[in-house]
Amino acid sequence: MEVKKVLKSNNILSLAGNFSAAIFGFLSFMLLTRITTTDTFGKWVLFITSSTFVEMFRFGITRVALIKYLSGAPEEERIILIGSNWTIGIFLTITISLLLVIIRFLFKSSIDQSGFVYFFQWYPLLAFINLPFNNALSVLQADMKFFKILLIRLVNTGVFVIFLFFDLLYFKWGVEKIVTVYLLVNLFTSLMTIFLGWDNIKLAKYYDINVIKKILHYGKFSLGTLIGTNLLKSADTFIIGMSPVLGTTAVALFSVPIKMTEILEVPLRSFVATYFPRMSKAHRNGNTNELRRLFYSYSGVTSLLFIPFLLVCFFMANQVILVLGGKEYLSSLPVFYVFCIYGLFLPIDRFTGVALDSVNKPDRNFYKVLAMALVNIIGDAIAVFYFNSILGVAIVTIVMTIVGVFVGLYQLKKEFPFKIRMVFISGFQTILSRIKKAI
Repeated sequence: MEVKKVLKSNNILSLAGNFSAAIFGFLSFMLLTRITTTDTFGKWVLFITSSTFVEMFRFGITRVALIKYLSGAPEEERIILIGSNWTIGIFLTITISLLLVIIRFLFKSSIDQSGFVYFFQWYPLLAFINLPFNNALSVLQADMKFFKILLIRLVNTGVFVIFLFFDLLYFKWGVEKIVTVYLLVNLFTSLMTIFLGWDNIKLAKYYDINVIKKILHYGKFSLGTLIGTNLLKSADTFIIGMSPVLGTTAVALFSVPIKMTEILEVPLRSFVATYFPRMSKAHRNGNTNELRRLFYSYSGVTSLLFIPFLLVCFFMANQVILVLGGKEYLSSLPVFYVFCIYGLFLPIDRFTGVALDSVNKPDRNFYKVLAMALVNIIGDAIAVFYFNSILGVAIVTIVMTIVGVFVGLYQLKKEFPFKIRMVFISGFQTILSRIKKAI
């Protein structure tokens, strides 16, 4: 009975959703590296990275605010919030798509010869296709319906992986057809959420200008934070892709070490999904002790759990790279080592940022991420255009994360006092108590 309860808990379901998406993401990555050349794969990486960045803009401006305001809201208020969210989403989708179409029309020759050709060609269509299921994810996370989120992610990522498997064995299609199938899988996922009523498209007509303003007012800081956070990951790829010396082949090589860090994102995203609502509730109730306890527990446990995983990755780096990309990607080994060190700083950086959002200080979290983004972009530009080095780009990633940790801790101490050593003490005690309970 206890095992059933644990399996159905929000933490486990959230972890399962993120873990399944990550597993399928890794499988698709491994299959694509074997289906495509390094140059073509670099173009695919730029397509996915650019799409993810724009997605962060489209949904970043509303998702955090919607989750915050929907939590515990009465039915009438829920309807207006969801309808207003749809209105914002439709407007942004139309605006962004038109802008990209115009840019491609004006600079068609340059874009078609660059590594960003697939993004400008296909993203305007993808933006409309994936709007329903992304809206569904926002509402379901606010309602903590993690099983439904798990189902959406399984369908969206699993079907695409199945296609890639058959393509590797039988079809041998080119990357153009692979992108087309990717679009069709996203369309199928959206149609599923519409059919099941999870996207709440029927509420799109119930919007309110004041509620839209309320969402956008909160969202302007969370948007800046999310875009900045995404830039911390994608700026490396963008800047390498713009280099006339390094180009799309270097993008492909750099993508393998980055893929390893996405394993770390799985538990982080899962814990954040439950950490943010609990921190927000503790702040709403004025419970400083609970705020401190949650920060200690979540950041401490995650930091300590990362250490053995990163040690294994460090000492088995060759094998990990061979599994992910194959022998053509072994030259990225030094970059891989650097990213293993970067992972040590990731949990505290992430949880300080989420804590600032949960105590209604998204502006301070934005300033933290802005400082990190500036360090990252300037450092990347020097590493790529002056030293022509993707290893330098990886080293800059460590520097900007350390900056984020210090700025985040400084800003968070203004809200409630804490001692950084207690993060690790509390994390160890929590892990020990869980082990004892399990035994």
